[in-house]
Amino acid sequence: MKRRLTVYRGYANEQEIVVFGHVFKKNTPDSYNLEGKRLHHAHSVLRMFTIKTLGDIPISFRFEDITATTKTLANGYFRIALPYPKKIKSGWHTFTITANLNGEPVEETGEFNKPFPGGYALISDIDDTFLISHSDNFFKKIYVLLTRNVYKRKIFEGVVRHYQMLSVAGRTAENGINAFFYVSSSEWNLYNFIVHFTKLNDMPKAVLKLKDLKSGLGDFLFTGGGNHNHKFRKIKHLLEFYPELTFILLGDDSQKDPFIYEQIIKMFPTNVKAVYIRSTGRNQKTTVIEALDNIQSLKVETCYFKNSATAILHSQNIGLIS
Repeated sequence: MKRRLTVYRGYANEQEIVVFGHVFKKNTPDSYNLEGKRLHHAHSVLRMFTIKTLGDIPISFRFEDITATTKTLANGYFRIALPYPKKIKSGWHTFTITANLNGEPVEETGEFNKPFPGGYALISDIDDTFLISHSDNFFKKIYVLLTRNVYKRKIFEGVVRHYQMLSVAGRTAENGINAFFYVSSSEWNLYNFIVHFTKLNDMPKAVLKLKDLKSGLGDFLFTGGGNHNHKFRKIKHLLEFYPELTFILLGDDSQKDPFIYEQIIKMFPTNVKAVYIRSTGRNQKTTVIEALDNIQSLKVETCYFKNSATAILHSQNIGLIS
């Protein structure tokens, strides 16, 4: 079925709800089959990266007794931040977005999460942090993306167990689970693929914060690359949005995660409990070791690991998990 509106998972605190999405000219990226075999899958991926968006489209938001109307930006993206003075229960909530496409209303439901008080919030990268993507090898990265469907992509051994244990770190059965945010340089084109992959592998349900949508084959060749400043901005926003939460940051050394996290901790020296960096090469990188040593000097725990079993042991040793 053709769809032209995509609504992403949003988030809320005690005063505000934030939701976002895209309006497309013909099809949403999740209109294409991510489960086909090689040629069919490659065709679907390429179509996902040649989609067009619609700007200045009227958008209506509805949650319980609150409504709001706005329009998409020039690139088809909408982001709605709404003050909400009433008490919102912790956990996931459903809302509705309606797009007015030439007088025809198109409606989709979405979800937003309000984290449970106390405990931790987890911010994790995706590519080569839990999804094996070969980000440091251009040709292999593109080959894997084009030839391996969502069922064929691999996850690092032990990472699901670690993340599931972190989801209940500092919690009891009565006070919910920790909130997860997956912040990545992958583009919004891959949103449905990432959501599907994380569900298949029993990863914690998360809010995704991705990079600007790509809309051409030339852009596709540089998927996941380029400037990573958007990750710094989005992580900084989350720490500002939830000043009452203690964060755990998880990433890898294939791109800029250790240095982004180092900057974040310099700005928020008491808001982060621990940093986990996966080593993706044969040897650990000297520059990463130096960044983590600097983080450690600010009294934030760090772990530079090859296998998730090492990260799990570290989490146990510092009292995060039992």
